[in-house]
Amino acid sequence: MKKQTIAIHVPYEREDAYGALSVPVYNSVAYEFPDTDSMTEAFSGRSGAPDYSRTANPTVTNLEHRVKTITEAKSVTAFNSGMAAISNALLAISAQGKNIITSKHLFGNTYSLLTSSLKRFGVTTRLADLTKAEEVEAAIDDDSCCIFFEIITNPQMEVADISALAAVARRHNIPLVADTTMIPFTQFSAKKLGIDIEILSSTKYISGGATSLGGLVVDYGRFPEIEHAIKNEMLFNFGAYMTPEVAYRQTIGLETLDARYRVQSDNALRLARKLKELPQIKHVNYLGLEDNPYHELAQRQFGKTAGAMVTIELGCAEECFSMLNKLKLIHRATNLFDNRTLAIHPYSTIYVAFTPEQKAEMDVLDTTIRLSVGLEDVDDLLEDIKQAL
Repeated sequence: MKKQTIAIHVPYEREDAYGALSVPVYNSVAYEFPDTDSMTEAFSGRSGAPDYSRTANPTVTNLEHRVKTITEAKSVTAFNSGMAAISNALLAISAQGKNIITSKHLFGNTYSLLTSSLKRFGVTTRLADLTKAEEVEAAIDDDSCCIFFEIITNPQMEVADISALAAVARRHNIPLVADTTMIPFTQFSAKKLGIDIEILSSTKYISGGATSLGGLVVDYGRFPEIEHAIKNEMLFNFGAYMTPEVAYRQTIGLETLDARYRVQSDNALRLARKLKELPQIKHVNYLGLEDNPYHELAQRQFGKTAGAMVTIELGCAEECFSMLNKLKLIHRATNLFDNRTLAIHPYSTIYVAFTPEQKAEMDVLDTTIRLSVGLEDVDDLLEDIKQAL
């Protein structure tokens, strides 16, 4: 079956007592067992039965099982936010004295986690240009524990050659770990591209219009010790498991993901083309545009769609603020891939805690406005941007 069909029709791992078509919300903390043997089997993980909702819950397990089936992964673990998924995965992979190879082009909090938070625990970060495989390879040593990157950087929209990075990772027997939030897994196969651990914020496309916070770690099984650490250490010791109410909402969101994404990505492409015609806009950055330097690579890796994030460049920060303040339809808000179109000035918001020098090093400009394109009519969005400009 195709991925969209799988998203709707994956059967429950255990039959529901009432034959409910929509997954029930199991708002239960604990589960009763008929005898001590079955309790032992559940707590040891041999039976697959839930033992305690901090580490296993039937509603959350159902979401994990659907994603596992779609992605053909070895295991999937659901966390209570995208950052929780990233931090738990990297904690499972790294250790004191180890280093992580990554890029200066990372989402603000991810960059801070890698260069500040993990550093306090003896894990260092080595920054390399991930578009140059030879530079990545030169940064690796015996203490390197993984290569970590975003498949499309936010907001720079840089795209690395994933197959080239995978080849480097395999030569050194370290995992290739990717944040794939920007393109949903219904559109491409991270496994076929050579990604070992796929991490995504399910808050974005999956949640179905910003209904809930969540994150997923999708493990393709090349490093069994990582799956063991996540399932038997991170979940138990850090307590960041997804809640059943969130899993229910995101399961419903997963069922409509493909339909919503096709509209949003098409809207983004159409809007980007129209924005290029406006003289007030200095530059439009969108991977779907044929003149984008990463267009061909992105199409080869992710297919014909290019996501729903567009950035525009204006003349100065004051022009950005003026435009944002005059928007009437588009919302001034953070987050990505809501049903509504959102606009934000990353330099003064997402990256506000960084110094001007750090932002310059990360190529975060004060002339950039980031648009997350929603489900509205493109002509209405264009008219709002025109009047704001």
